[in-house]
Amino acid sequence: MTSIQKTVMIIEDEPDAAELFAEMMRVNGFRVIKMFSSAPAIPIISQEKPDLILLDIMMPDISGLEILRYIRREPELAEIPIIVVSAKSMPGDIKTGIEAGASIYLTKPVGFLDLKQAVEKVFENTPPA
Repeated sequence: MTSIQKTVMIIEDEPDAAELFAEMMRVNGFRVIKMFSSAPAIPIISQEKPDLILLDIMMPDISGLEILRYIRREPELAEIPIIVVSAKSMPGDIKTGIEAGASIYLTKPVGFLDLKQAVEKVFENTPPA
C-alpha cells in the first residue's frame, strides 16, 4: 500500500457493529469515518470522497439502497467502491443490492477475514485515482 492512508466510511446505525467494522479497518491501516445515520452521510461523502464505503441497508432515516443509488448517480462519487454489509440476506435482497451498485454484498454477521478479503478484492479491482 502507498504511504497515503486510505479512508473508509462506515454507515451503520448499530454503534457496536460500526465500532467492530471500524476496528477491523483500523487494524488494516485505514483511516475511519463512522456515520450512524445515512442522511448526514451524503454531504460528508461528497466532501471526503472516501476510498471505500461500508454501508448498511436498513437505516432509520434514508435506506442504504437510496444512498447507494445516489452515489452511483453522482459522477464525482460513482467510482467509490461500496461494500454492503446487511442483515437482509435473502437472494432477492442481495440481487437488489448488487443491481443498485454494490461492489460486494456481505451478510451479517460478517467475520474479520470475510470483510478483509472483500476490502482487498474491491481495491484490486479499483484503478488508482
